[in-house]
Amino acid sequence: MPVEIKELIIRANIVNNNDENSESQSEETTGQKQEIIAACVAEVLKILERKRER
Repeated sequence: MPVEIKELIIRANIVNNNDENSESQSEETTGQKQEIIAACVAEVLKILERKRER
């Protein structure tokens, strides 16, 4: 019997405790955040595509 998930909640907290070199680090973290967001979007699109195929 298949299991159907009706709701999925994902929470993430990103904390930067180091204020030194914040300008250079902010550029790096912005790039990292963009990579994470792109990976999440790609995964969600894959899931939706698989759902449509069923």
